[in-house]
Amino acid sequence: MVRRLYYNMKQTIKILLIGSLFLLFTSCNELTKVQKSTDLYEKYSYAKKFYNTGKYEWAAQTLEEIVPYFRGSSEMEPALYLLAQSYYKNEDYLAAQGAFKQYYTEFPNGEYTELARFYSGYGLAQDIPDPRLDQSKTIQAMQELQLFLDFYPQSEKAEEAKQLLFELQENLAYKEVLNAKLYYDLGNYIFNNYESSIITARNAMKSYPYSIHKEEMHYYVVASLYEIAKNSVQEKQQQRMRDLRDEYYNYINEFPNGAHRDKIEQFFAYAEKHINPDADWE
Repeated sequence: MVRRLYYNMKQTIKILLIGSLFLLFTSCNELTKVQKSTDLYEKYSYAKKFYNTGKYEWAAQTLEEIVPYFRGSSEMEPALYLLAQSYYKNEDYLAAQGAFKQYYTEFPNGEYTELARFYSGYGLAQDIPDPRLDQSKTIQAMQELQLFLDFYPQSEKAEEAKQLLFELQENLAYKEVLNAKLYYDLGNYIFNNYESSIITARNAMKSYPYSIHKEEMHYYVVASLYEIAKNSVQEKQQQRMRDLRDEYYNYINEFPNGAHRDKIEQFFAYAEKHINPDADWE
């Protein structure tokens, strides 16, 4: 009984494997057949079939061959858009952005121009790099989405584009937080990196005044001022202690229940302890 059951399982697996190999072989033969064809419209028909059956890479490969030959014909517009969508569905977002941009540039009043402008930015936004890395792709995505909103402020996808723009902006803001933290962590290595941390954080607060990371930015300003004051030479200490105290009040006024409140209070206590109210300072 057990042996028969084991034998039946082996046969079933064997049949499934053969079936899968047959389907793969048949599919590959289909793609090879299309690639060898010299009939543009047959290839176009197969490209649409590939796309509709989820074979986006094959659709893109086929369309790449025929789209240049459709230039000047009525097939150029839908074929180019289908190529862009094939790239997009295959998660080749950079190629998709290029094709979508080509579409809306060549067909500014085309049937799919609104969608092409949207997906040009939306696709890039799906593949943005880690905040620690270069953010040129993030900026490019934001530019494309902003152009979409400029052209189609009443679009059904306008709110989605706005939300995505906000998320991308937060990515840039967080990169500035990481830069400020990097300078802060470097401390006095080689030169005074605390000053650089302050400049970076303050510029970030100006550039992203509504960011969810604004408190973190402000923290590095106060923390850096504390380090500068603590390590200051005697003749500059009083002014720097007062700068620290002033920045403490700025932080508390904006973030009375901030996540860094306890640490900020320690900085303030240190400043208060070392400020001489009778000292001369400029």
